[in-house]
Amino acid sequence: MRFPVFKTRLRDTGNKFNLNNPKEREKYFQLKAGEEIKKLKDYFKKGNTFIVYLLGKKNSGKGTYAKMLAEIIGSEYIEHFSVGDMIREIDKELKDKKKRKELIEFLEKNYRGWLSIKDILSLLDKRSTKILLPTELILALAKREIGKREKKTIFIDGFPRDLDQINFSLFYRDLVGYRDDPDFFILINVPERVIDERIKYRVVCPICKTSRNLKLLPTSRIGYDQKKKEFYLLCDNPKCEEVRMVRKEGDELGIKPIRERLKKDEKLIEQANSLYGIPKILLRNSVPKRLAKEYLDDYEITPEYYYEWDEKDKKALIKERPWVVLDDENVPSYSLLPPPVVVSLIKQLVSALSL
Repeated sequence: MRFPVFKTRLRDTGNKFNLNNPKEREKYFQLKAGEEIKKLKDYFKKGNTFIVYLLGKKNSGKGTYAKMLAEIIGSEYIEHFSVGDMIREIDKELKDKKKRKELIEFLEKNYRGWLSIKDILSLLDKRSTKILLPTELILALAKREIGKREKKTIFIDGFPRDLDQINFSLFYRDLVGYRDDPDFFILINVPERVIDERIKYRVVCPICKTSRNLKLLPTSRIGYDQKKKEFYLLCDNPKCEEVRMVRKEGDELGIKPIRERLKKDEKLIEQANSLYGIPKILLRNSVPKRLAKEYLDDYEITPEYYYEWDEKDKKALIKERPWVVLDDENVPSYSLLPPPVVVSLIKQLVSALSL
């Protein structure tokens, strides 16, 4: 499957932005896609919404792109809904006697499937990341979760998750009560070598769940742990708190534990792309090095970041150097920072919605 290279470079304006800084990001988006952003905001102000199914290999940036779009357009209009986060919350509910009872009552009224409630609970209690839960259960739980929220545009991350769930996605908007909404597949292409680095250096805000990367996507605020002699990122989401971002256990192994999952994700993307009747938005995270000057501005390319401690001023200094990675066809390429990918997303959304 071929993903086109999207051009974000404008004629030479002399502008250069630090895309890790929220205020400079805002100026960047206005320069690159201001007209399209206005059209989307007008669309939402009229009460319109839509549903997006985010499909990409694990750690391809699905949540990052959705949350950055919400940052630009307004979180009052857009919500990133992670099926994985929902299931992790269900795990917590099962350990609370009152919430467990409420969950059972909900399933007795709303779940329709091939397993009994007793079997479903046993499956949930013994759940591991290697076991896919029945599609019928996911649909019931998702409808319950979405029903708790004010109606917004939803970016669904984690469904469909398997080939047999592709057909269900065609009816998903009806099942969750968004009957007249447009819906789209967003298919994301990222080289596996980039995914490997993303996993190994990934950190997450424990409050707002924003994901960043110590090596490839730092925040604008860096801390230094004197005892451990290590640098860390502080969340700089304007609507969150300045808290220390944390690593997930096992991330140091990179893609090794998930190679089979990546193969399955690739098949899923190809299958979704072959479906008729639902528009597709194709997002590509890498650009061949030989095309970079024509298609990109230098500051849109992902550098490799490293840090030094300034003993005199008692602060962490962010340093950077060029980072060239081989894509999945072994072509020397540059990986993109999230903002240029989101510019592509914005322009394709406006086109798909005929705005």
